[in-house]
Amino acid sequence: MGDIKSAREIAMEKLEKLGEATEEERLKWKLEPKGKELAARYLKEDCNLLAELSQYQDEERKYIVAGASEVLVRNVELPRNEAIRRTNKKAMDGLKLIKNDKARVESAHSRIRQIFTHYTEQGAQQRRQAYEQLRAQFEARVQQAIQQQLGSNARMRVDVERQPQFQEEWRRMQLQLDAPYLEHLNEYRREILSID
Repeated sequence: MGDIKSAREIAMEKLEKLGEATEEERLKWKLEPKGKELAARYLKEDCNLLAELSQYQDEERKYIVAGASEVLVRNVELPRNEAIRRTNKKAMDGLKLIKNDKARVESAHSRIRQIFTHYTEQGAQQRRQAYEQLRAQFEARVQQAIQQQLGSNARMRVDVERQPQFQEEWRRMQLQLDAPYLEHLNEYRREILSID
């Protein structure tokens, strides 16, 4: 039978196989988090992204931009309210500032705007209709249950919108309605991350 190794011994063997980290890997590990912090500060405090980036050499800047891009792209969401709309605009403006291929970023941004326009116009109408239909179905089910328990003449007004089952079903339906928009948005987010 072979020797039984401790978890530490196994981990040390794996580390030896990996070898030393390259200088590039070390730079990436050090600078991408700084880029993420910079993007978060930009979104919250309105710092000057270009001025902050100019403090780094070209070799370092690509890692800062990669980290910042990740945070900015992650903050582009479906415009469910005005605060998200403002954050979306600021995140996209920041991406246009830090990316080299401005035309490709603008192209992706244009397609994202089309998704957002559809989401706020036709999507809002679909959500309203789905909500009303769901509410009517729930009211009918609740009235039927009341009549079965209390008799066919029983009429009680129940606010179904406050019922946990209704709220849970509505959340599930919203996820379904948002799924196609999110699918396209995620595609454009990935595209933006791949742009220099």
